[in-house]
Formats: sequence, structure tokens, C-alpha cells
Amino acid sequence: MDLVLWSFLTPTKIITNEELSLSSGAIYGWDKKNAFYFLLLDSLADHYKVDIDMPYYKLPKKFKEILFYGSNNELIDMKYVKGYRSKNMDNFTVRTEIWDGIIQKLEKQYENGSYSQRERLVKYLSVDKCKSCNGKRLNESSRNVFIKDKSISDITEMTIENCLAFFSSLRLSGMQKEISNKIILEITSRLKFLNDVGLNYLTLDRSAETLSGGEAQRIRLASQIGSGLVGVMYILDEPSIGLHQRDNDKLLRTLKNLRDLGNTVIVVEHDEDTILSSDHIVDVGPGAGEAGGEIIYSGKPDGIEKIKNSYTGKYISREMEIAVPKKRTKINDEKIIKIFKAHKNNLKNINVEIPIGLLTCITGVSGSGKSTLVNDILYEYIYNEFMEKDNSQTKCEKITGLNNLDKIIEIDQSPIGRTPRSNPATYTGVFTHIRELFSMTKEARSRGYKPGRFSFNVDGGRCDACYGDGVIKVEMHFLSDVYVKCDKCNGARYNKETLDIKIKEKNISDVLNMTVKEAYAFFKDYPIISKKLEVLEQVGLSYIRLGQNATTLSGGEAQRIKLAKELIKRDTGKTIYILDEPTTGLHFHDVSKLLKVLKELKERGNTMVVIEHNLEVIKTADWIIDLGPEGGIGGGSLVAWVLQKKLLKIKNLILLNSLVRKFKTSPLALRKPLVKRLPS
Repeated sequence: MDLVLWSFLTPTKIITNEELSLSSGAIYGWDKKNAFYFLLLDSLADHYKVDIDMPYYKLPKKFKEILFYGSNNELIDMKYVKGYRSKNMDNFTVRTEIWDGIIQKLEKQYENGSYSQRERLVKYLSVDKCKSCNGKRLNESSRNVFIKDKSISDITEMTIENCLAFFSSLRLSGMQKEISNKIILEITSRLKFLNDVGLNYLTLDRSAETLSGGEAQRIRLASQIGSGLVGVMYILDEPSIGLHQRDNDKLLRTLKNLRDLGNTVIVVEHDEDTILSSDHIVDVGPGAGEAGGEIIYSGKPDGIEKIKNSYTGKYISREMEIAVPKKRTKINDEKIIKIFKAHKNNLKNINVEIPIGLLTCITGVSGSGKSTLVNDILYEYIYNEFMEKDNSQTKCEKITGLNNLDKIIEIDQSPIGRTPRSNPATYTGVFTHIRELFSMTKEARSRGYKPGRFSFNVDGGRCDACYGDGVIKVEMHFLSDVYVKCDKCNGARYNKETLDIKIKEKNISDVLNMTVKEAYAFFKDYPIISKKLEVLEQVGLSYIRLGQNATTLSGGEAQRIKLAKELIKRDTGKTIYILDEPTTGLHFHDVSKLLKVLKELKERGNTMVVIEHNLEVIKTADWIIDLGPEGGIGGGSLVAWVLQKKLLKIKNLILLNSLVRKFKTSPLALRKPLVKRLPS
């Protein structure tokens, strides 16, 4: 039996707002705007003589049970709209059948649906332990074999660090010793490799799908070290992702050990310590996109500081640097978010304060509970509050101070879209104004073209061969799908008639092929467009193309596009932004640009909560919350919450030691060292 069973939770996960009626959206996607699903609900309401316009919480309990769990063999006249996507609710057929219930219908969609359908339904899912084995995976007889009072289930529930200690201290005698010596040696050596790459906090039974990309990569790295192979070339893409400075030191020692065995190790990395620890550097640039692609430097680390057009060299030599703010935002004691008794995963009933209107950094070693606190508790609780959803499942007693907020937004590095139709222009909204501008030209008006004519998402102006994608998808069956340029429009997305319409000799396809910088100059006389493009330039994306396929954007680029979209909006200054390690994949220069964006959002009155290991970001924060002191079971406690300027007074803080070591003499040293220290 597996560790857990995935199942749809009780209706509380599916109901968005109990104050709403079924007809007005109590169940998202099943209201009057969605004829197919709404007619199903309407059929049930007619059969059981229930007012479908009544608030959900007033509906009879019996009807709610039938709605979600089925009619229990009772036949019902169910109305089905003719045509799944039809919006005409007057055109339907009637089938007399048993109603399965919403939960069973959603379960079938999840089991048989496409990847995108499954992703959409994940929010309704909940995890529950197998009742037969209580999540142990093994049957009773297997669980009743013990070594020093520990079953195999007990051992796999240990962290790597604790498991290593258990087997290292294991003392057997006689025949047991003879049998187990080699086995224990193999176990401890493999556990040591995992421990040395900074994974000491993981439990052995941790599900692979819950591992971050960095954790999975380091597990593969540990297995390679254990294999003892020589003459192998290893290529690692940013192995320092998600690593605290202390764990990064362990990783570097591991990479050097791999090299010393007689292997070649090539690392794509932005981390300064990794760069300076290498034997040879290849610096690519000087800029990004079309401004890059050249080898700026190839040689020993100590030579890169002399290269004039290398941003890497300039930041390492401190010719360019991310400055410590001269003034930090003051805390308003009346505007503080207070989290009480957070207790999910390894969090130990901690109370946390987050000042509103400041940049707060959540720090701590890997596995200390940072993501659990921010993503699983803070974000989930506030989101549920704003959506008026039940918060009984959120693992904290309560969160106060939310009256000073009106919105919560999580800005991560996930793609802004997963198809060729998604691009920076559509995502930021600038394409809407560009289409309107084209429709206002003399030629377009004479032909009766509306803004929709210049959309590649609807019929009319788009190419009818590729449906506005510019490419044709070729299914490769057992391999990944391949996209090839459309022969009919030659990748232009539009038909010939649409491409005849031009502004300054440029058609709509030409505009989509412009870089942000080119488009900004082209539309400088149109403020409604140029202002949005200016924001994209401010976040360091002048080189990307307006119509660039979203799937070709890096995680850092996608994140900055999302930030640009937020900057473009007229906000109320009451938004809390959540960012989980936003510097992942970013060069020093990109980090500098990112911090400028965060600063601008903060200066509008918004609250920034950032999980981060990057010391350049941490040193610019107004407020620091440090979790730990270790990862896994040894973490989950509040080491300190503290104003940045008071950080130096804390003794034995891993974060402080890292800051002092990196910046030699701390730039904060001249500030008055007072600190609010929490009891251990």
C-alpha cells in the first residue's frame, strides 16, 4: 500500500464562497456563465424543488449531500446543453439518469484528463494516509522486524543526519556483526554523501515529487560520488539553488572531491563562492539576449576582475555592487501581520511578526521551515481570508493585522504561459493597446477592421493554417512534440489581409518581432503603450521580443515580467507580495535590477515577503526572520526576528557569520547594535 491516497476533499474545498448561490458562482466554473455545468445544477434544483438562487449556506443539508455525492440510484431528468461549449441554455436535451455527484465527476476528470486539466483540479485535492498501514507503506509482518527497537518504517522516517548517527553508533556482536559489517559500511557511506551535499534535513521516506529541483539534482550528485567513477564529465546547472551559505560550502567540497577523483566538473552558476572556487571560468556576455552570446573571458578566477566589459568581473571586484540602503523604512507598530502558533511540518508553534510596508527576508538553512511558513501558512491563510474560504485546515491558530491589506500575490518563476500563444505583450496587456492602435488606422477603418482582427487568438485576422501560433505542432508520439514554422504565413501568425495594415511601414507581425527597446522607440508618441514598455525596460527586459514564445523565457525573465505587470497596475498600496527565492538563476546584475523593482513596489506602500539565501538581497532587507537553527527536525524554531540594523548583536547566528565573511567588514557595523532576541 502506498504512503498516501489522493482524494477529493469535502465540499469545503470546492465551494468558493458560501454566501454566493449556485447560480452566481458558489462553485467556480459551474455558474450561469458556463451553460453545460449550470444546466446540471439547474436540473437537480428542479428535481428536488430547491431555489438555485438561494445562498449556498441556506441550502438543505440533504440537497448538499446529493449535489456532491450523488442521488443514490434515484433517476433524475438531467438537462444537457447541445454542444459542450454552447452558451445557449435554451437549446438542450434531457436524459433520465442517476446523478453521480460533483466529487465523482471531478475525480473522473482528474484521473482521465489532460495535464492542464489535472493541474486545474489540484486545488481541490487533499492528502490522506492509508488507513491499513497508517502511511508506513508496508504490511504488518514487514513492520515487525526490528534493529535496536527500530523497524524499517521507523528508520525511513528519520532524517538523513539522524539515520547516519543511528547506523554509525550501531554496535552488533557475533554472527550479526559478521553479516552486517559490509552492509552498514555501504549504508553509512551513502548517507554521508547525502549529508555532505546539504541534504541532512530530508527524511528517507520523502516523496520524490515533493523535492525541489535543487534537492533532486544534489541527490543525483551524491549517487555519482558514491559510484566512484573516474574520467567522467559532469554538467550541473546551478547546483546552489535553494542552498544556505553553510550548505553551499559543503556542496563545494563535494564538487572538489568529485574533481579530485579524476573527473571533469562543469557548473553553470551565478554564485560568487562557486565562481571563485573554480579552477577555470568561462564568462559569457556581455549582456543578455541579442546583446550576449560572446565569450568575454576564459581563464583563472583571479583574472576576471581585469575584464572591462564583464559584469561578473565588475561585481566580484566590487567596482559595481548592490548598495546597502542608507535609510530603511520605519516600522509602524499599528501595521503588523501577526502569525500565531504556526505548526505545520517542522514548525514548532511559532509566533511571527511581519511589518506591513517593509521588505522582509525569511532566512535559515535548507529545510528550516521557510517555505512552509510563507507558502503553506501565510499565503494560504491570507488568500482564504480574502476569498472568504474556510481556514480551519491552515496550520496556525490565527493571523491578525490583515485589515491593512486588500490583496496577496505570489510571484514565482513559473512560466507566464505554456503555449506559443503566450508572450510578454499579451501577458502585460500592452498588446491590447497595440491592436487598438492598428484598428484606428485609416486603412483598417475603411475595411471595417476592429481590434479583434489583430488578435491571433480568434478567427478573422489570424492564419487559418496554424490558428495564429506561427508554428505547427508535430506529434512525435513517444518523443516530445516538435514545433515547426507554419508554411502558409511563414511564422507571421496572420493572414495577408491583416498584414496589409501598417503603422510607420510596420505590420502587426513586425511589431511582435520587435524587442522591448525597439518597440519603446517605435511607440514613443503613444504614451499608453510606451509607459508599459518603459516598465519592462526598467526591470531589465529591454532585449526580449514582444511576441517571444513564453516557453522560451527563463524563470528569472518570467518573474520579472510578472513584476512589471504589477508595476503597470494602479494599486492601492495594500498588496502583500510573496516571492520564494526570486534570485534563482539570476546574475549579480539581474539581482540589482530585481531589487530596484522590489524597492519601487515597497515605496508604494506594499509589503514584500521574500524567502532568500542570497546575501546581497538579505543585506538590503528592512526586517529579517531567521528560522532554524538546523533543517528538518532540528529546524522550525524562530531563531530571531530583527531589524536589519540590529543584526550584529546576535551571537552564534549562521546568517550573521555568512554576512560578515562575505562582506569582510560588515556595511552595517556603524549602526547602533540593539536587538530583540527571542528566547531559545
